[in-house]
Amino acid sequence: MSKSDLTHSDPDHCDLPLDGGGEPPLPAYVGKYRILKRLGEGATSEVFLARDEFRDTEVAIKRVRGGSGEDGPSGHFPSRLFANEAALAGRLQHPNVVQILDAFPDPHEPYLVMEYVPGVTLRRFCRPDNLLPLDVMVEVGFKCAMALSYVFRQGVIHRDVKPANLLAVLDAQGQVTDIKVSDFGSALNLNSDRTQIHRVGSLAYMSPEQLDGGDLDCRSDIYSLGAVLYHLVAGRPPFDAPAQASLMHQIYSQAPATLQGQRGGVTPELDAVILKALAKEPQDRYDDWESFGRALSDLVAKQLVPLAQFQEVMDSERFNLLRSLDFFVGFDDVQLWEVVHRARWRRYSIGHSLYKKGQEGNTFHIIAHGDLEVFRDGQRVAQLGAGTSVGEMAYLAPNPDLRRHSTDVLVASPCTTISFTPESLGQLSEQCQHRFDSAFIRVLVRRLHAAHEALAHPRRIL
Repeated sequence: MSKSDLTHSDPDHCDLPLDGGGEPPLPAYVGKYRILKRLGEGATSEVFLARDEFRDTEVAIKRVRGGSGEDGPSGHFPSRLFANEAALAGRLQHPNVVQILDAFPDPHEPYLVMEYVPGVTLRRFCRPDNLLPLDVMVEVGFKCAMALSYVFRQGVIHRDVKPANLLAVLDAQGQVTDIKVSDFGSALNLNSDRTQIHRVGSLAYMSPEQLDGGDLDCRSDIYSLGAVLYHLVAGRPPFDAPAQASLMHQIYSQAPATLQGQRGGVTPELDAVILKALAKEPQDRYDDWESFGRALSDLVAKQLVPLAQFQEVMDSERFNLLRSLDFFVGFDDVQLWEVVHRARWRRYSIGHSLYKKGQEGNTFHIIAHGDLEVFRDGQRVAQLGAGTSVGEMAYLAPNPDLRRHSTDVLVASPCTTISFTPESLGQLSEQCQHRFDSAFIRVLVRRLHAAHEALAHPRRIL
């Protein structure tokens, strides 16, 4: 939640001037939350940074002006926006979605309690003099696509995907490290029986069918994200006009200009991915978020965009790699993102000793690429490939005597592994840890079965 997450009535966010050039008095509390400072003010609401003293954490409070009733002084529209977001309180649990923690329909000044995200909106990076590197822009697009895919699976279409509603988390050097989708006031909840408003959103990023007020599916949000990515590449939106009627005409009938030539480094493949998302007809866009996400990830994985020098493996590559590994079958997207962020990713050259006989086991590895060989007393007894785990027996052993490796494990071909320590595994959610337990059981059953087969045991372990 940030300063720009405020208004839905203009093409992009615009802060309102305050009467007399000064800020209104800061409330001491909103509900039980102690107010620390005002983050921003918009046409229908204001946002505060507050402290939840019970949980000892900072939150963002979004307070709606004019009351929640349809006859409030701010009219019918703000109350509907509040109701949309309030209905999602506690429902959206994804690392790239701002969580709506609670909602209070106060008759005078209803408010939402939201996750506080320190950072900036992507509007900062839409200026021609402050554009993101192309590989970072693609990574941002991929994370937004995966977040909106999760949102759509919960029965929600955002309908207001724009730079002001996408929050960038920055590191100490000001580089974008993560992204959060925010502001669900305009969302269409497909699971709700309540009558919902139509023709909401920000015109510069709205799909043709959204302008028409017709039935929508995820492809409308795909168009909007495509328009955002176009803006992040070119420093201007795909369509721009001084008058609303002219802008609508362009969205309906004019093809966006190619991105090639507008900025150095734009490849034909990058241009094609974004322009496909911006197709006029929904059936000409990507069929779903998964296919759009794969297209974006492939741009980085196949080096179809310029990569920053000494660039590490990016989150999009890691996420898609995890999806392809047998060990992680059964993990959902949110749990895979936990693994992306909590695991240690390492590359090893041929001959590297991953484990030595007698060494205490305090890690386990899952092979992402390459092969390992297992030796017992100098004799090779097994070869392990991508998707299998190694070291888990010693790692899981109940006492130090059993926690020592009984074999030597060497790298047979250039290898990338995903490793965990007890500390990093303990940082995962309980649900994610249960997935690891299930995966370990599958691995052990398969190895027992293979051992029995190798010994020509008459009974099969199923």
